[in-house]
This record gives sequence, structure tokens and C-alpha cells, in this order.
Amino acid sequence: MHHITNNSLNTLVARTFTILALLLSNLAFSQTTTEDEGEYLTAEEFYQSLNPTKGTITLPGGKVAMQLGDEFEYLNPENAETLLVDGWGNPPGNKSLGMIIPAGVNPLTQEGWGVIITYNADGYVSDADADDIDYNDLLKDMQKETESYNKQRIEMGYSAMHLVGWAESPTYDKSTHKFYWAKELATSGTDENALNYNIRVLGRKGVLVLNAVAGMNQIQEVKTTMPSLLAVTDFTKGNRYEDFNSATDHVAEYGLAALVAGGVASKLGFFAKIGAFLFAFKKFIIIGVIAIGALIGRIFSGRKPQQD
Repeated sequence: MHHITNNSLNTLVARTFTILALLLSNLAFSQTTTEDEGEYLTAEEFYQSLNPTKGTITLPGGKVAMQLGDEFEYLNPENAETLLVDGWGNPPGNKSLGMIIPAGVNPLTQEGWGVIITYNADGYVSDADADDIDYNDLLKDMQKETESYNKQRIEMGYSAMHLVGWAESPTYDKSTHKFYWAKELATSGTDENALNYNIRVLGRKGVLVLNAVAGMNQIQEVKTTMPSLLAVTDFTKGNRYEDFNSATDHVAEYGLAALVAGGVASKLGFFAKIGAFLFAFKKFIIIGVIAIGALIGRIFSGRKPQQD
């Protein structure tokens, strides 16, 4: 398990915890591999140890190909899990098809962000309701639903979360069957809001899910970058939306509106839905501003300071 040295840690802390950063500016913490020796990596060394890959990739399962070129880098599921758990501080067990990181961006820095890839094999999602959705009304319903879960969030030890509004209103392209939108999320006790940028690509037997996790201060970069990623992401032959066979293929029990509102998550239950929100919140806290509790936990976890 790799951890980040003080240079990267203090850069992150300084933004919002100035006094604490000053007290800790000469310290660095890392997990020790034995009682007497440990492994210390810079943020760049940690990221490169995840073997980011450029060029054309086919996601696990063979249903989706991505022509990344030199603009993006791909982390396979195992290395994505390492980043999510060891780098971003999420609990283990994240089921993904990997992650996409913009080239030249280190996801372990203050400016870092990434895109988590998953796939929902719930069947063919009809886009018949594409022209009938009132996204303003849908947003109001989503805000009410988000607020209704805050009691449970607090009982679970998390801060209350609020859906502020659309950071980018939902847009569906009928010709490519690609759908994207962005939500602005606020959490109690934090000054900076989180950005959750969502892309859905409809396929023959399910939906490809691309979720960018970043801070609201990165919204312009994310909004500029994500269309390029969307353009180079497609289902492979035989798995495309147009390949749907009504005689043999299963049709999902929800439409486009439910994709935005969380219809997929609601089928999986409360914890799946709350997890989707907390995932963005978790990254925002640990990478964006560093939670005091997480920092103190790192200090007192028995890790040795790096010797200069």
C-alpha cells in the first residue's frame, strides 16, 4: 500500500487548513512495510506506479472501446481501486471498469480529478421520453429526495448533503445516444461545493456510466474536457444501441428521466443511491480540502515520518 509524502499532503492542506499546515509543514507520513523501513512515494511516483495507459483501449467485457489518443490515460480496475482506496481514501470494494485521467493531470494533487467507469447491464433503455422531460421539475424532485436522506446520512456519521442545482443541464444526443449532465453538491461544514459530472452512453444491453469526480472550482476544466472523452467512447459492434433486437433483448424498466434522477440506483436500494452521492463527497473532502479527521488519523496511524 502506497501513500503520499509531505510535499503533496501539505499542498492539499494549505488551501483550507493554513494553521494546521504550518504546524505539520515539516512532517510526512507513509505506511511502513516493516518495523524499520518504509516505502515513500511522491504523488507522481504513486500515480506512475498505477501504470496509466494511453491509446486505444477496450474495457473489460469487450463491450466498449475508447480511442484515448494522447489526451487521456486509463487505469485498469485493479489500479483504479488502488487510487480510489489508497490515494483518495474511499473504502475498498469499488466495482468499476477502471478510471480515466486527463493527460497531464495528477489525480493526487489539489487540481487532480478523474472519471470512474461502470456499466449497468439492466437492458436496453428506451429514449422515447427524450423530448418530454422537464429537467427543472425533475431537479426539484431530486432535491427533495436528497434532503429526505440527510437524517440517515447524519446517523451514519456523514454530513448532510444538498443538491444545489444543475452545474450543467441534461443534454441528450439522439444521433449518438449519449447523455450528459452535471450536478453541484454542497455538504454541511465545507466551504467549497463538489461537482458530479455524469455521462451515460446507451447500448444494446445496458448503459455505460462515466462519472467525473471533482471540485466545483474545476468545473470549467471538466466541462471543457468531458465532451472530448464522450466523443471517443463507443460501444463495439454488436453492442451498440442500433444493434438492439426487440425479439431477443431485454428492455430496461426505466427511461432517460430515471437515469438522471437515479433510477438505476433506486433499483439497487437506498445504500446504492447514498453511496453515489458520498463518493463525490469523499473525493472532495480527501483530495479537495482534506478532512481534519482523516489527517489526524493519518498522523496517529503508526506511520513513520520520512527522513529528509
